[in-house]
This record gives sequence, structure tokens and C-alpha cells, in this order.
Amino acid sequence: MPADDATTTGLHGAATDAVYDRAGFGAAVPRGRRPALVVVDLTRGFTEPGFASGADLSDEVAATAALVAAARRGGVPVVYTAISYTPAEADGDRIAWLRKAPGMRALREGSDAVALDPRLDFREDDHLVVKKGASAFHGTALAALLTGAGADTVVVCGATTSGCVRATGVDAVQSGFNTLVVREACGDRARGPHDAALFDLHAKYADVVALDEAVAYLADPVPAIR
Repeated sequence: MPADDATTTGLHGAATDAVYDRAGFGAAVPRGRRPALVVVDLTRGFTEPGFASGADLSDEVAATAALVAAARRGGVPVVYTAISYTPAEADGDRIAWLRKAPGMRALREGSDAVALDPRLDFREDDHLVVKKGASAFHGTALAALLTGAGADTVVVCGATTSGCVRATGVDAVQSGFNTLVVREACGDRARGPHDAALFDLHAKYADVVALDEAVAYLADPVPAIR
């Protein structure tokens, strides 16, 4: 793992990096010829500080907009995700996650909180995956959708870094996809969990990459970078 990467030595120090290097973590992820962009939960309930579950993610939304524009240029499919609960789900006791994170009960279908951030370019031919938990893969058809599209690499961005982005990144690689996470296009409510999640993702599951690299890759994925 590179020493100048803020998700590695800048957060945990050289001693931690040495332990991870010795264990064999941090190898580079291949870039396939058929990527897909997965935009995780950039709904108003997460991107606007006026919502209890939200924070000001204006910079991350702008970075994501750049990724979406690049994906359009490269003919790369774009998948958006959103957490949304029916009244029965939000008010009931059958979803275990809501017992631990009751604030998520406010993410009710039809509410402003579950609407995609209006600064994003969502189009009719984009996919929208509605989910009930952290990972965009759990209990959804996302893996089948990506496989059907011929995707071999998943580029992940969105919110929150330590929650749904991390869970989606882990499940993406466990579903067989090369996985990239875009540093500037991921946001969280606090810096510590954000940095820790990027460190863990980069060490074990994905390449955490800069926005410029991801934009170049999505805009021209053939031939693959590696």
C-alpha cells in the first residue's frame, strides 16, 4: 500500500502498514474491460444536513456527477441505490438493522429523505435498486443485474463510507467483481469512520482510487488500465 495514501500510513502509521504488508494485503485490483458504476444511497436523507441521517455531501455529490458523466461517455451502465421502507417495515420490528439503527426508520418510501439528490443526473435508462439494508447486494437483484450487463468490474461511490459503501464494496468482491472505490466520491458523517473504512477496503477488498483515475477509466474502459 502506498505510503502517501491517506487511507494507509496517513491514518494508521508505518507499523500498521508493515503488519498488513506481511499478511499479504493490498494487492492491486485488475481493471476489467466492462465496468459498471454503482452510486450508493446518495439520497437527500444522506446528502443534506437538514435530515437527521444526513450531512453536507456537496463535494461528494459533485465528484459523483463527474463519474456519471464519464460513464455516459464510455457507455458504462450506471446503477443508483436507495434505502426505502414501507410504513409496515419502518414501524414494525421485523428488520433487525432498524433495531440497531432506529434513525433509519425515517427513510420511508415517498418521502423527501429517499429521493435521489437532485444534483445527480438520473435518467430513465439508469437502474435504481431499492434496498433494505447496508449492502446494495443483500436481498436485491444487483449481482444478477451486473452479470446480465456483462460487467466484470464495479466502481463504487456514495454514502456512507463506513456503512453502505463499505458493505457494498465487500459484497461486490465476494460476488466476483473487481472492485474500485472512489475516494473523493464517498462521504460520511465523521472523518474517523470514513478514513478507517477506506483503509480497510483498500487493504482487503478493493482499490481505493482517486477521482481523476476513475473518471479516465470510466470514460475509456477499453483497453483496460491493467
